[in-house]
Amino acid sequence: MSMSISRSLCYYKFPAKSCSKTCPLCNFQKRNVNTHHLFDQVLHRDISSLNSQLSSYVRMRDFLTAWDLFRRLHCSRLDLDAYTFTPVLGACSALPFPERGRQVHCLMIKSGSDTGTVTKTALMNMYSKYGYLAESVKVFEEMESKDVVTWNALLSSFLKQGLVKEAFGVFTAMRRERVEFSEFTLCSMVKACAFSKAIRQGKQVHGLVVVLGRDLVLLGTALVDLYSVVGLITEAMKVFSGLDGRVDDIMRNSLISGCIRNRKYKDAFFIMNSMRPNVVALTTALAACSVNSDSWIGKQIHCVALRFGLTFDTQLCNVLLDMYAKCGIISNARSLFDGIVQKDVVSWTSVIDAYGSHGRGPEALELFRKMDEEGSGVLPNSVTFLTVLSACAHSGLVDQARECLNLMRRKYGLDPGSEHYTCFIDTLGKAGQMDEVWYLFDDMVQSGFKATTAVWGALVNACKLNQDVTRGEFAAKHLLELEPDNPAYYILLSNFYATIGKWDAVDNLRNIMRKKGLVKESGSSWFAVANHHEDVCKLV
Repeated sequence: MSMSISRSLCYYKFPAKSCSKTCPLCNFQKRNVNTHHLFDQVLHRDISSLNSQLSSYVRMRDFLTAWDLFRRLHCSRLDLDAYTFTPVLGACSALPFPERGRQVHCLMIKSGSDTGTVTKTALMNMYSKYGYLAESVKVFEEMESKDVVTWNALLSSFLKQGLVKEAFGVFTAMRRERVEFSEFTLCSMVKACAFSKAIRQGKQVHGLVVVLGRDLVLLGTALVDLYSVVGLITEAMKVFSGLDGRVDDIMRNSLISGCIRNRKYKDAFFIMNSMRPNVVALTTALAACSVNSDSWIGKQIHCVALRFGLTFDTQLCNVLLDMYAKCGIISNARSLFDGIVQKDVVSWTSVIDAYGSHGRGPEALELFRKMDEEGSGVLPNSVTFLTVLSACAHSGLVDQARECLNLMRRKYGLDPGSEHYTCFIDTLGKAGQMDEVWYLFDDMVQSGFKATTAVWGALVNACKLNQDVTRGEFAAKHLLELEPDNPAYYILLSNFYATIGKWDAVDNLRNIMRKKGLVKESGSSWFAVANHHEDVCKLV
């Protein structure tokens, strides 16, 4: 337990009526007179009734009212129990300031209310939502009695952090402990398999669902997502068809996106014909068109959106804009942008990126200045600045890139990340300004910034372009130390040594790759075949 948490225990004095004014749970502003009177009326009721009231506030997502009621209870009652703290932990998870939840945990320990499976599981969920995985696992390990909800909470804790391997370990332990799986357990594991593209394990979980006789309606969307992600649309369609019409729009939207992502257009439009088009369905379909750079299908979906009056939606327009930009149709992207009534930061960032990624840097910068200076009401974020820096890199605009990086810090208080430094190093390297490249790198190091593989890779590439042998080898050494098994970096270094004529080093790198079994990934490209007119015409 940290010193700050231990210190906070001194605030909780008993009897509760003598609670100090400095208590962080009780020193609060009353939001309005009505709330104050409401609390005065309920404080004299029995504790079970008050616990029900707390739970009701949390169910209605009125978390702040639940928190205010709890603080008043803490100041006036001595009989708070585990059923009081359980809903309060749920409110803490949804409110800012993690220290709030830690203080409640400390009060539970002091009052002896931190026992019981339900309360411990609520603690696990709270720490998990805060991102405190170690604390969540510690609470789990301290529990004497664990039910399936507790195991699910642990499973969810790992998955929220993207720790799929650890989640599989929890699932294996559940089988070993003979814990009866719930639909939530199985759904979480299907999602984990989809995230890691572990199709063999995913099929095993699917088989387990069938063997256990669980409701496929509840698990159908997750299974459709799994098979769509790995390109097994036939299997996804089997799951969909096997539900005998017991499907909702969420499952249909998921399958439509998967079909278009895998170029199964006939299946996608067959499903779309069976439902009224909605914003989510069209947005997911357009996102798949962007991945495939498929403008023909994207235009048909745009027609559907116009016909059903859905182009009022900013998110849908943003995805349409991105689709046209990815397909190189900048004029359509700009027309869409100009027509968006409520432009958000994604709208501005997308149109800036559309111009920048196609070598039209000056126009991208002009749009950024318009966003920055003309009171658009939308503030640029770190992604916006990255698109501007990328636009400068594509067009060789060194001074403008430098100004953008300074503006990011000075006006908006945003700290550049590794991707921003990588982009600027790339710009300087292409312009032959190697001294400034290394001045920038030294400044990064002096400010405590830890260079990533992307930064070292950009340095190697800049040195390759400018025949900077000594410093290039210095960067290459650090790059391989960070990721010694990444074939892309061996190829980058091989190209660097080939450029400066060090063929012995090239051969040495190739031998290392061969011994490690590292293989360069094959290149690929997308192309569209417009032969789906009949299916689309049914929609438009």
